[in-house]
Amino acid sequence: MDVTIRPFRENDAEALAALTEASIRDIGSRAYTPEQIAAWVAPHPVPERFRSRARAGSEYFLAVDAADRPLAFALLEPDGHLDMLYCHPDHAGRGLALQVLAAAERHARAARLTRLYTEASELARPVFAKAGYVLLRRRDFTIGPKDAPVPIHNYAMEKRLD
Repeated sequence: MDVTIRPFRENDAEALAALTEASIRDIGSRAYTPEQIAAWVAPHPVPERFRSRARAGSEYFLAVDAADRPLAFALLEPDGHLDMLYCHPDHAGRGLALQVLAAAERHARAARLTRLYTEASELARPVFAKAGYVLLRRRDFTIGPKDAPVPIHNYAMEKRLD
């Protein structure tokens, strides 16, 4: 499959919202409970959220197919925080996540950042490790509504660029 890595465009927001929701529901369900998935996915299917993050200075790196459809993406904040890494379930396991992480790293190095860091899900953790990120600790916390918080976990990881 011919894949190109490119930056975000305003009209990508709907596709990224749908991709994120599909990824959380399908791939996330391999390691998280239905309650955790519901709480995790709740804020993501809002296209404007993706646009506003780009306008605020975050950079998206999209892996797109020959028809320019997003297959995977990463979101890098200006301080080196990788806040999102998602791959459409139909394209998972093909190295796309590593490609968008590599693009984010090249951008970070050009911006003279010395560290990338993230909070990786149970399923993203091996991808980040393969890309050279080091596990710092497991993070146990709650998400969802205040009146019905849902326990969940992820992993603090970092990669030094200096």
